[in-house]
Amino acid sequence: MIFGRLALEEAEGAVLAHSLMVAGKRLRKGRVFSAADIDALRAEGLTSVIAARLAPEDMSEDAAAARVAEALVPGAAALGLTVQAPFTGRVNLHAAQPGLFEVDADAVARFNAVDEAVTLATLAEHARVEARDMVATVKILPYAVPAATVEAAIAAARPQGPLMRVEAPRLTRAALCSTRIPGMKDSVIAKGVEAVRTRLAGLGAELVHEEVVPHETGALAAALTRAADAGAELLLVLGGSATQDREDVGPAALAACGGVLERFGMPVDPGNLLFLGRLADSRPVIGLPGCVRTLALNGADWVLERVICGVPVGDAEIAAMGVGGLLKEIPSRPQPRGGSTARGRPVVEVLLLAAGSARRMRGRDKLLEELPDGPLLRHSAKACAKAQVRRVHVVLDRLDGPRAAALEGVEGLGLVANPQAAEGMAASIRAGMRELAGDVDAVIIALADMPEVGPAHLDRLVAAFDPMEGREICRAVTASGQPGQPVLFGRRFFESLAGLTGDRGARGILRDAAGFLTDVPTPGEAAVIDLDSPEAWENWRRLQAEQAGA
Repeated sequence: MIFGRLALEEAEGAVLAHSLMVAGKRLRKGRVFSAADIDALRAEGLTSVIAARLAPEDMSEDAAAARVAEALVPGAAALGLTVQAPFTGRVNLHAAQPGLFEVDADAVARFNAVDEAVTLATLAEHARVEARDMVATVKILPYAVPAATVEAAIAAARPQGPLMRVEAPRLTRAALCSTRIPGMKDSVIAKGVEAVRTRLAGLGAELVHEEVVPHETGALAAALTRAADAGAELLLVLGGSATQDREDVGPAALAACGGVLERFGMPVDPGNLLFLGRLADSRPVIGLPGCVRTLALNGADWVLERVICGVPVGDAEIAAMGVGGLLKEIPSRPQPRGGSTARGRPVVEVLLLAAGSARRMRGRDKLLEELPDGPLLRHSAKACAKAQVRRVHVVLDRLDGPRAAALEGVEGLGLVANPQAAEGMAASIRAGMRELAGDVDAVIIALADMPEVGPAHLDRLVAAFDPMEGREICRAVTASGQPGQPVLFGRRFFESLAGLTGDRGARGILRDAAGFLTDVPTPGEAAVIDLDSPEAWENWRRLQAEQAGA
């Protein structure tokens, strides 16, 4: 890659290194200069720019990041992961399910040692994650990197198995046997039960049996037997008094009912006074320390999470928890069941606008025009549903007509009637906004008459969205830099979208919120290809036939 100041005559196709204001419009860093950009710069009196030009052996930052993610995490879904589309040289990986993050730390270190330009950052091994939490990010630091460097880093990783994965919870049925000492208040016992229940719920498990007995070996042994008979896959003991020795009430009760004690105590504080064992049939038994009566992170969380998710944990694993096990003096640590600190993949839904009257089609319905996989509307809806979005709301003029019939059987859709469709696009947007769930972070507004817009176009918008970096409106542009559709809007703009009027859609929002707008390059010219007349359909079909025959 050649990086430095380039004369404008040499800058077309180069990558802008630092953002510029040109004719009142911001050209953001990372933009690939078009001929129109060069003309605009020249009109401003500029003769050169600081930019990067790719060499023949280079991969662009996005292509390199995508290649790394594909190579290191093949079959991501089977590993409990989702992979975002690349943007600005970054590919983020997210948990597809709650569980524990597992990673080959040595492989990551080997990968990162190859070249400073190619990086991979992950959560710590055994980090607890929720669905949509970010677990790793691939980042290519310069605007381009030699393909050979990328392949060398991939080869250096050489993981023994999957480089990373999210282990989902495997045990879902638990029992809790609490013991009571004389004078112990019911409220203390109730607090412990609720805290344990909350921890289990965060891991997808439930209490199928709970019992309170005197703090005596015989009584607890009988309670453990009853808990096992109730079908619990995991047995928990919360003593009225902390376990102080291998011969204390909890471990002794385990032995009395035929179980085996594997570990007493752990080098984690709080959480020292934990014990771990198994019944004769190998069902795990965890003796919980008293600190589990609060939701503050403690050693019992680490053991409970691994047991429930099927991650090996025994004497050796617990002994190795000492480094990083000092939790008591770190008040900034979050409550473990209150959510993850990792930035999560945004919740995005789509409004697919399909209520227009198609007046320019002279009697034909453009959304029912046939494509190889069915009517255009069905094709567009399926494309949106395959993107990394939660739900697609298709806004129709009516729910009992041929357009609605064309969508039968397509999964992931919600059909929305817009009785005010004659008002124009704003009415459809208003109708769709009323259907969004309360936890949605962003909405993509897409048009149903754009046959070449596919999942990759929407995924690029989702990957670009980042309110922390000011990218709260993400607009698709063509490979040649022409702005088009679809457009993603962050939550900041939901109220404005819900109050739109007229037939100009959200253009006013784009104009007034230019500081939040990011143009996102998308494949081909799809972002500006809409078919709303018989002539447009005829020309498009002719081009498709020519390309197929080429």
